[in-house]
Amino acid sequence: MARINTSTLKNSKKFLLVGALSMTAILTSCTLDGGTGSANKEKTMASTEREYLAVTANAGAEPTIGQPVGSAPTTLISKDIIVGTGTEVVATSTLTVHYVLISWATGKVIQSSWTGQPAIFPLSGVIQGWQQGMPGMKVGGRRLLVIPPDLAYGASGSGPIGPNETLAFVVDVVNVN
Repeated sequence: MARINTSTLKNSKKFLLVGALSMTAILTSCTLDGGTGSANKEKTMASTEREYLAVTANAGAEPTIGQPVGSAPTTLISKDIIVGTGTEVVATSTLTVHYVLISWATGKVIQSSWTGQPAIFPLSGVIQGWQQGMPGMKVGGRRLLVIPPDLAYGASGSGPIGPNETLAFVVDVVNVN
């Protein structure tokens, strides 16, 4: 049977401890913003780069939406999750869409068309956030719209949507006429 040198074992433990502490110091000194040293990357990011909330990209299936991250944006965010290949949405289009609407403040679902049939409506007949954020999207696509209150329902709110509420929609375009 081989004998274990306890002196070597103690030195090995010391080496492992020093190595672990060194690695911890290295990792905690790293920045998570690509090395710029900025304490808050969101302040320096373009709105198209910021990750507002996670949205699944599984075409044809109801999206899973994560909790909103950070403070609500004050301008309209229109970000493609899936780029469609079909007919393009224009201002005069009548849309057939599936959508999920969540409250930015709570992260809770307010409405979803996925529980039934897709919604059909003229784009010109909905809130400004949709009218400004949907053109250019194509059938088969999925888009995140984060809409500030002034482009949604404003100070009055509407039904389950509270006053001055920032809204997040995930929209799948099924058809465009």
